Order: sequence, then structure tokens, then C-alpha cells
Amino acid sequence: MTNIQNPVLPGFHPDPSFLRVGEDYFLATSTFEWWPGVRIHTSRDLIHWRHAAYALTRPSQLDLRGNPDSCGVWAPCLSYRNGTFHLVYSNVRTTLGAFKDSHNYMVSAPAVTGPWSEPVFLNSIGFDASFFHDDDGRTWLVQMRWDHRPGHDPFNGIYLQEYSHSEKKLIGESKRIFTGSSLHVTEGPHIYKVNGWYYLMVAEGGTFYEHAESIARSRSLTGPYELSPHHPLLTSYNKPRDLPQRAGHASLVETPAGEWYLAHLCGRPIEWQGPNRDSAGGYDTLHCPLGRETGIQQIEWTPDGWPRLAGGGNAPVWTVPAPKLTKPVAVPAPEPETDDFDRSELSPHLNSLRVPMDESWISVTERRGFLRIRGRESFTSFHDQSVALRRLQAFRAEAETVVEFSPTSFQQMAGLAAYYNTQNWAFAYVTHDEKAGRILRLSTTDDGLLRDQPEVIQLGAQQRVRLKVRFDLTKFQFSYDLGDGAWKPFGPELPLKMLSDEYATRFARENIATSFGFTGAFVGLVCQDLTGGKLHADFDSFTYRELQG
Repeated sequence: MTNIQNPVLPGFHPDPSFLRVGEDYFLATSTFEWWPGVRIHTSRDLIHWRHAAYALTRPSQLDLRGNPDSCGVWAPCLSYRNGTFHLVYSNVRTTLGAFKDSHNYMVSAPAVTGPWSEPVFLNSIGFDASFFHDDDGRTWLVQMRWDHRPGHDPFNGIYLQEYSHSEKKLIGESKRIFTGSSLHVTEGPHIYKVNGWYYLMVAEGGTFYEHAESIARSRSLTGPYELSPHHPLLTSYNKPRDLPQRAGHASLVETPAGEWYLAHLCGRPIEWQGPNRDSAGGYDTLHCPLGRETGIQQIEWTPDGWPRLAGGGNAPVWTVPAPKLTKPVAVPAPEPETDDFDRSELSPHLNSLRVPMDESWISVTERRGFLRIRGRESFTSFHDQSVALRRLQAFRAEAETVVEFSPTSFQQMAGLAAYYNTQNWAFAYVTHDEKAGRILRLSTTDDGLLRDQPEVIQLGAQQRVRLKVRFDLTKFQFSYDLGDGAWKPFGPELPLKMLSDEYATRFARENIATSFGFTGAFVGLVCQDLTGGKLHADFDSFTYRELQG
């Protein structure tokens, strides 16, 4: 039997919403401040997954300008009813301090490839909302509610309210149906109806190493819900280091043959990779620069009607038996490593921050065979950055490009970046110096502190500059080539942990967060023009390849 190898969606793909329609499986994942919003993958066998679409592609559906780091689209829920796909999503605009400004919407489409509708506003009481379509034809919104009041548990419980498709709004009373288990941080709810039971699945324990998935059931949709005797359903906490970590925030599907699978987020700390895993430190020393990824586990049902991980226990594993297939499934062809920008559209792997990639600042047609990017604001901007970056999806990988850029000011910069958020990044770029003219420089920001590396390369009349960055498990380093075919190291080896969730999450007094990291490392192309002149850079190609070892 062929197996599923986890993670099925490597790199930044958190909070998976799992759905089957006919023979097609779908996974919708959170995108936070990255544009477009809500990435959807599809598969026929749960082994081979390919990008299918983004659901939120218009500013009228999603306004991210001004959203801080790790805000934006949280925990989408993809569902299907009467021939129509529905997507419920949160746009979280505040995450630090006591308050969470979180607005919840729904869009619909005849297919996951769209066209997706204009959004219907639902409410703003919390985040992680989902739809449950009952077999009586009624639809319910299930979500957590946030409680900002001092002395109260901010995770106030799971609430249920009916949604009217004809009126396109919530109706009736919002009722709390579950307050959570002793694991606390109860969020990410989904409801399933199986054999007359309503099963409520929730994420608990927080999204780092204590993360877990819990399940409860009731004969009535409104409860009371009884916690599983096998609680929790899924967790990696205090489990062996060779298993997926940070497991939680899950959802279920049933196959056409009656098998059950669970999709969940997970993480792979760099310190626990390789032969030195057992000698590495504990949870407070771990870093996951690939972010929260998506894995799949097989589910079995106990004789008394409770779902459990196949084989017993609650620890996720890397290799899972694949479902039975009624007919062969075509394996997707591998994607090319190099994008020569010869097509009229951008690769779906390239993402921007907070705003759409439109012709006002990025184009593959203005100069044929090149990606032209017009410079705008700095990396610390929450509004108008000019970046085209892709997820880092392997511990050992490299990315390279060829850039042509003619700056006349030190405020104009274009090149190759490794990026986590506005406070943590590294950037090798062509710029201008008042004395030396065009130069190549490397700058880094570590927890908000900007440093220019001392090494500077004078470019003279050299117009084309090749840049590369290589990631090697715990470190990464840039290099350059000025046309002789010899790559030369540029700047020091940098710690890859600086591009991780854990590194970007900081707490001050009384356990109050000063920053959160919920995404993952990206790499790609950047142009900045802090003069406001929108000077353009031309990129001849972009290569991303994963390395062995």
C-alpha cells in the first residue's frame, strides 16, 4: 500500500480546513498578512497535492493594508452545500494586548477555482469561525469568543449561531455550547455529524509545543458536549523528538470507502533534525523557520463511537497509510525550479505583503522575459511593500536571481531577501553610494535592530548581478556573481532561527506578548524606493531548488 508522507504541505501552511467533494480532496490554509488570501490545495489520493487556487484575490474581499505582523487571515473554513463552496475566514487586525479586533466574513463559489463572491459580513466577536451544514438543511456558524476583561479567560468558549442563506446574515441567538477542557486556549472549532452524534473538535493548548486537538460529542447540536475519554485526540507535547511537533488545529474527512482522516498543523524544529536530535535542548530552545505545516493522520472509531488515531494513542506520525482508490490517480509533474518570467501571469508560489500584485508596481509584460518591480516602501511598512516572495519549504534549499537596477540614491534598493516579518529579515541588494556609485550591500534586521554588514562590493559598470541565498538547516548565507560564473560568499553565515515563529514571539511583563510569530520564512525578490520615485528593478529569473542532505 502506498503511504502518505508528512508533512503533505511543507512550509507555511497552518490551520488546515479539510474537505472532500466527490473524489476531490481540498485543504484550505491560513495566509495571515500575505496576499492573495487563503491558499487552497487539491488531491485525489491524499499523497500528491497541488495548488488549486486562492480564494481571496480582490481588495473588496480582503483589506490587509495596515494589518500588523501575523494578523490578517486566520483559520479559514472551507465547506460545501448544495453545489456551492463556502469559505468562512477571519481578518484579525489587532493581536497584541488585551483586545482582538477580528472581523468574520463568508464568500462562496461554484468551484474552488472561483469565481468567489463578494464577502458577507458575519460578526466580530472572535476568530476561527466555521460553518456546519446540518442534514436538516440549516447552517450554523461555530466560533470562539474573545473576552478582553481583566480576570476573565480570554478564550471565552465556543459559540453557535444560525446563518440564513436567503437573508445572508446570522439570525437568532448566539449560544455558548462548550467552555473547553483543562488544556485551555479553546479555539478552531469544527462540528461533524456521524451516526446521530454531533462531534465538536477544537484546538487547545496554544499554537506552540503544548498544542493539541480535543473532541467532544452530544446528541444535540446545542449540547451539552461530553469530552472524549481518550482526551486529547491529538498532541505532540512530551512526545518523542522524532515525531511531528506542535500538532493541533485539525479537521476531518471521510473517504468514499468510509475511511477517516484528520488534517492538522505541525512543526519541525531545526534543533531536532539530524543526528544531534537527542542532545538538543528543550522546548524553550526550539525554532521552526518553515512555520506551521500541514500533516495528515488516519482515524479509526472505537466500538463506543469515539474517533482515535489509527493504532491508538494520540501522537502524530510521519508515515500514514493512504486511502483505498477506485481508480488510478495521475501524479502531478514536478514543477520547474526556474521561472524565466516568460509567461503572462505570475507564479502562484509568489506572494506579496498585504496588497495585491497589480500592474501599478509589478509586471511580467512591461519588459518581456523579466519581472519588473517598482520600488515602494521599506520592510517595516504595513502598507505598500514591493515584494514577490515564496515560502521556504525545506531545511536545505537555495534561491537565486539576476537583477538589473540603476539606483541614484541610497534610498533605492533591489535584490534578494530572506524574510519572516517586518522585524526579522536579511536583504542582499544593489543600491547607490554617494562616493562609490552602484554597490552591493547586505543588511539585516534582528528583532527590529537594523545592521549593515561591513562588506561592500563596488559594481562599477556591471549591470547584471546574480544573487543567491543558501539555507542549510540552522544557518543561511548569501553569495554573488558578477558575470564570471564564480559564486563568492557575501556576508556572514546568519542563524536561520531568526526567521522562525518562536524567535518572532516575544513576551514582556505579566506574560504579555509584545510580538507574535504565526507564519514562516519566505525568500524572493524585492525593490524599494524610499524617495517615492518608484524606480523599477528588472529580474531576469528566479530559481528555487531544494537540496539533498
